[in-house]
Amino acid sequence: MGILSRMIPTEDASARKREIEEKLKQEQETLSFIRENLEKSDQLTKGMVSILSSFESRLMQLENSIIPVHKQTENLQRLQDNVDKTLSCMDHVISYYHVAKDTDRIIREGPTGRLDEYLACIAKIQKAVEYFQDNNPDSPELNTVKARFEKGKELLEAEFRNLLTRYSKPVPPILILDAISVDEELEVQEEVVLEHLPEAVLQDIICIAGWLVEYGRNQDFMNVYFQIRSNQLDRSIKGLKEHFRKSSASSGVPYSPAVQTKRKDTPTKKVPKRPGTIRKAQNLLKQYSQHGLDGKKGGSNLTPLEGYDHDLRVKLMTDALTEKHGGAAGKDDVLDIEIDSYIHCISAFVKLAQSEYALLLEIIPEHHQKKTFDSLIQEALDNLMLEGDNIVSAARRAIMRHDYSAVLTIFPILRHLKMNKSEFDSTLQGTAASTKNKLPTLITSMETIGAKALEEFADSIKNDPDKEYNMPKDGTVHELTSNAILFLQQLLDFQETAGAMLASQESSSSASSYTSEFNKRLLSTYICKVLGNLQLNLLSKSKVYEDAALSAIFLHNNYNYILKSLEKSELIQLVTVTQKRAESLYRELIEQQIISYKSSWFKVTEHLSEKNMPVFQPGTKLKDKERQIIKDKFKGFNDGLEELCKTQKGWAIPDKEQRDFIRRSQKTVVSEAYRAFLQRCANISFTKNPEKYHKYHPEHVEEMIEKLFDTSA
Repeated sequence: MGILSRMIPTEDASARKREIEEKLKQEQETLSFIRENLEKSDQLTKGMVSILSSFESRLMQLENSIIPVHKQTENLQRLQDNVDKTLSCMDHVISYYHVAKDTDRIIREGPTGRLDEYLACIAKIQKAVEYFQDNNPDSPELNTVKARFEKGKELLEAEFRNLLTRYSKPVPPILILDAISVDEELEVQEEVVLEHLPEAVLQDIICIAGWLVEYGRNQDFMNVYFQIRSNQLDRSIKGLKEHFRKSSASSGVPYSPAVQTKRKDTPTKKVPKRPGTIRKAQNLLKQYSQHGLDGKKGGSNLTPLEGYDHDLRVKLMTDALTEKHGGAAGKDDVLDIEIDSYIHCISAFVKLAQSEYALLLEIIPEHHQKKTFDSLIQEALDNLMLEGDNIVSAARRAIMRHDYSAVLTIFPILRHLKMNKSEFDSTLQGTAASTKNKLPTLITSMETIGAKALEEFADSIKNDPDKEYNMPKDGTVHELTSNAILFLQQLLDFQETAGAMLASQESSSSASSYTSEFNKRLLSTYICKVLGNLQLNLLSKSKVYEDAALSAIFLHNNYNYILKSLEKSELIQLVTVTQKRAESLYRELIEQQIISYKSSWFKVTEHLSEKNMPVFQPGTKLKDKERQIIKDKFKGFNDGLEELCKTQKGWAIPDKEQRDFIRRSQKTVVSEAYRAFLQRCANISFTKNPEKYHKYHPEHVEEMIEKLFDTSA
């Protein structure tokens, strides 16, 4: 075991030694390989260095040869560029000397039909002017191109004028009516666009205007613009007025676009209420109240008054006027046309002015737009205001003649002006104060003359003279009453306008309190004043009649007419704003007059009373004095009945209901008294000829009373 243990380490050391020797041998081989490669690398490096050295030497030789050539070439190129630039500048300068000649033909022929080419030529001329001014201000060429430039500018101005003149046409009346009309059936209105100029022409005009502002240093074209467009605006409005006249002459009624149909090529208009038509009826009412429809002065056959049907009255009177004139428009028709025309011309002016401003914005520089627009609308606006002043003057002259119905012509115009004032003011925004104040001034004038007419009308109702020949012989409605009611009824369509008229005359301290309700109370107070004046005047007129019964019938008819007129219209609502008991007060007045009328029968029925009637016993013979008393009673009754029936048959009570009521009431009173009287005298022998005194049976008496107030009986 000891030997074996010593041998094992010796073998391990030997193996270890052999292993180390093998590794050493391998390392030596690797080292030898590396040395060989290093030697080869050194050889390659020496070869590359030699090549690079040779290449560097050759590059230096090449550089020494090329650089002088490159510098020489660069100098030559620079010289060439300078020569080219010089030649180009020479050509450019020389071209300025030929601009006048090159552009001569185009400038002479003008810009018509080739605006772009023409403006290009003008640009060349302008550059030439700038060149000579900067480089050779004393050269004759400068004067030449300046003259050519001015000529070109003149022709552009002329083209601007020619295009505007040639293509600016008045807007057709039908198109204007389409633009200002309102179709009540459409929730969303289709706006009508007014195209004043063809699009291509408009673009040329905008181009020329822009050039004249930027390069032409010229504002004269703005004067040309507003003069031409102002003329077209005025002609458009005048054309609309002429269209109204022609349409009215051919159809007999003014052409009024109150409602448009959906077809724009053939619009149909409805005719609005016109005060002139009512005024014609009013004038006819005056005539017929005096002469009656049968031509008899004071006649009672005034058919339109039957039942106080105002619509029927107006229709019958208007129809009668149409027949009288053979369907042709009379003086009032012409006035109606003028009123309708003026109202629509106001709307047309606003719409056309708005359209003109939209067009102007595209053509005129911003800082000149308001002033140019102000000048553009002056002629048309002045003509409209002058026409409005003429209407006011005509109304003033009519009022001086005591024709207060003339104020009715102002109401629709004034209402239209006030309704459109806000849009009018918006359209004129930015114009001069004198321009913006024209419409308010006209409105103030109309309100002043209107208020004056209303007040003078109320005074005229109070002061209308009591002329015997002017009183209706049959006691029917006086023309003063019918005219006053007709006048007041016309105020219903213009309540706000009439109230504002009256309010305009109030003191300035209360001006801030002017409201719709305030105006309504003023109008109510005014209507009550007119009715009060009318009542006082009627009472005074009734005294012209010698017969108190006819006076009572006259007052009854007039009071009843007033009451029925108030009830059949909204006048009663207006009156009750300040006079709550108006209706009951008129009923009391009517009842008072019926009682007064019935008293006229006392002289007939008093003969039927028991007063002075002899007391007798059946079978007792009457004394002569007693027989004479009965005879006198019969004779007094017969004579009184005949006289009253003969007289009162010619009187009139137009209201059938009232007429029947009075007849029926009177028949009852007289018939009952007469029957009682006959019954008392039935068994009395007071005469040998009883038929001489007992002329009428009770039924006959009733028939006679039934024929009262009936001229045809």
